[in-house]
Amino acid sequence: FTLGDCAPLLARHPGLARVLTAADVPGRNGFGVYPDIKDQPVFCDGLVRYRGDCIAALVGSRAAVEAVRFEELPLSWEVLPALTEPQAALAGPLLHARWAENVLATGRLRQGDAEAALAASAFTAEGSFETSFVEHAYIEPEAGWAQVVGDRIEVFATTQAPYMDLDEVAGVLGIPQDRVRIIPSACGGGFGGKLDASVQPMLAVAAWLLRRPVRAVWTRPESMASSTKRHPARITARAGCDAEGRLTGFAFEGLYDTGAYASWGPTVAGRVPVQAMGPYRVPAVATRARAILTHQPPSGAFRGFGVPQAAIAQEALWDRLADAAGLDRLEFRLRNALRAGDATATGQVLTHSVGLVACLEALRPRWHALREAAAARNAAAGPRRHGVGIACMWYGIGNTGMSNPSTMRVTLGKEGVTFHNGAVDIGQGSTTILLQIVAEALGLPPADINLVLYDTDLTFDAGKTSASRQTFVSGRAAQEAALALRRQILLRANAGGDARLELRAGILHVDGRPLPLEETLEGIGRFDPPTVPLDADGQGVPYATYGFAAQLAALAVDMELGTVHLERIVAAHDVGRSINPTLVEGQIHGGIAQGIGLALMEEYLPGRTENLHDYLIPTVGDVPEIECLLIEDREPLGPFGAKGIGEPALVPTAPAIFSAINHATGAWITKAPALPHRVLAAIREARR
Repeated sequence: FTLGDCAPLLARHPGLARVLTAADVPGRNGFGVYPDIKDQPVFCDGLVRYRGDCIAALVGSRAAVEAVRFEELPLSWEVLPALTEPQAALAGPLLHARWAENVLATGRLRQGDAEAALAASAFTAEGSFETSFVEHAYIEPEAGWAQVVGDRIEVFATTQAPYMDLDEVAGVLGIPQDRVRIIPSACGGGFGGKLDASVQPMLAVAAWLLRRPVRAVWTRPESMASSTKRHPARITARAGCDAEGRLTGFAFEGLYDTGAYASWGPTVAGRVPVQAMGPYRVPAVATRARAILTHQPPSGAFRGFGVPQAAIAQEALWDRLADAAGLDRLEFRLRNALRAGDATATGQVLTHSVGLVACLEALRPRWHALREAAAARNAAAGPRRHGVGIACMWYGIGNTGMSNPSTMRVTLGKEGVTFHNGAVDIGQGSTTILLQIVAEALGLPPADINLVLYDTDLTFDAGKTSASRQTFVSGRAAQEAALALRRQILLRANAGGDARLELRAGILHVDGRPLPLEETLEGIGRFDPPTVPLDADGQGVPYATYGFAAQLAALAVDMELGTVHLERIVAAHDVGRSINPTLVEGQIHGGIAQGIGLALMEEYLPGRTENLHDYLIPTVGDVPEIECLLIEDREPLGPFGAKGIGEPALVPTAPAIFSAINHATGAWITKAPALPHRVLAAIREARR
């Protein structure tokens, strides 16, 4: 494209102050989540790679900016052929010269001889599966403001990763990081979509150049056109078991459409092969996932980093193998479930907090009761057929085989006890959870503790809010910080370890005696989960701990219309320790709602479903009764035994729903979402 002279545009709209383009970026005109990949431009310089790319920013009064019609911009375009499918992109022209065959990243895992194991198996199953783009649909679109304060820039914006934003803003402006301050807003949902920078770089450039405060709010269509999505996946998988139903081998190949820019594609490609076989003992494994560049919206982080797509494939194969071996589907999973003492396909021996068997045992009575009820209802005539499905999951908490530390600070001074918490709460309740942990470790009620929340000038780096890591990682760091402060307090008071702390009128008392303070005391805690980087065959210790779960879905399918009516979901989750059961159940309910969207209705089509009228998300009428069963197999590394729940809540929902559709109809769903026309097509295929 070519952007011509904008002077006439500025003259026609006196309220416009400036039109910013690539030439105006003071530093690096590129950003991204990896230190060595800054491939997404703040403003495109002559080449647009997807329809949500930003080519310029109009800066001025709100009325002036909104008065400009797109047709007024002096733009000329040359439309080039677009690569919209991963298979075509593998053989097409390069989107970026750096990546051959448009393969951004490849992850793999090899253990044993999967091909030989499959060939020798008593029963085998295979299938091809496809998932779609999914939109995060957070309640609050991208928004923020920026201002220059002295020789520094301050950016206030919706984000899950303030310290990553700090790096990006400093790079884009070409200034040292200590001249940047990021203040996260109260975040109206993120789900991974606010890990990438959005408005932050352009706001920073505008405020820096104009030397005046600048704000921006993306409209919903702008947000949906430009923001990252869940990776569409094209998966082929094969699995085998012996005559007793014990798994023998698993092979997996996944093409993940990572869109026009890297975003979190390498992370997805790295995580999927490690977890593609699910939480089961499989002696021989060969898995590969590739993130492929296309001219589609960037696919980034979305509650599960590619694992929900893989779970759809793996759990369908387990159902087929269980049926072939003549085993109950729950019993088949129980027979193969990972237990403490087992080694995973990466060679990691699981020693603690492996609660999948307990999850399945908790579901067993509901499973049999719901299956019997479905059989009784199916005995009656009518177009509806009833089914009950099951699916399991595991999810590694934190980054895959790499450092992801958190640092926390708790102080005692004239203002009382203050918790300096840098972990951004995006609606999951981490602020409450971490405060509870600090209060418990200190021995004070939460109401006695002041909060200073996520601000790069006022709090340490707690790491990004992603990978279900904040309760486990930041929670442990917060516990260590509080314990460190408590030790100092007890030392000053010459008190024993079981001493009672109490705040009265702002003065701390230890065993009833006031503690004189001459200076502020502080406790600093840091925790980085112990992992071992993966080698070329995926061997190592990718995660210090895992979440485990099993879910049941009971539903009815209208055999004439293809519509699916959910009736009940039962979710058993091993959370280590439930610090706040209400918040844990809230996460499970929210994750299941998003899993329902992935399974039955959400399909983002670029240029066609860029609003919340044409793009459907589950509402209260789409979510059935949910029963949560909290399993507490404590994790020794976690704060008071806790581990994460954010992403685990979503992963098994869609495969459980597809399992139930198969039980009801005999049809296998191989493309998500299972829209009515796809369900009818699958039913016709099953009848043939």
